[in-house]
Amino acid sequence: MARIVLRVRLISGDQLDVTYDEPGAADDVTVQHAVTALASDNGLLRCRHGDRDMVLYSRGVASVEIAPRGAVL
Repeated sequence: MARIVLRVRLISGDQLDVTYDEPGAADDVTVQHAVTALASDNGLLRCRHGDRDMVLYSRGVASVEIAPRGAVL
């Protein structure tokens, strides 16, 4: 299972760190899938923020930083 950490800056200026998992995929494929989903106008990602599941809609995202392992520093 590939797990990546996304630091998401929202259009409102707020930011949050979420994890995105993709079973049976390599890290580079997972990164490509996340970027492709958020690049489209109606894209979404199912992520985790802490112990909560959430859906991240691309319309509210201003920028994304990606780290394959651990927290984004």
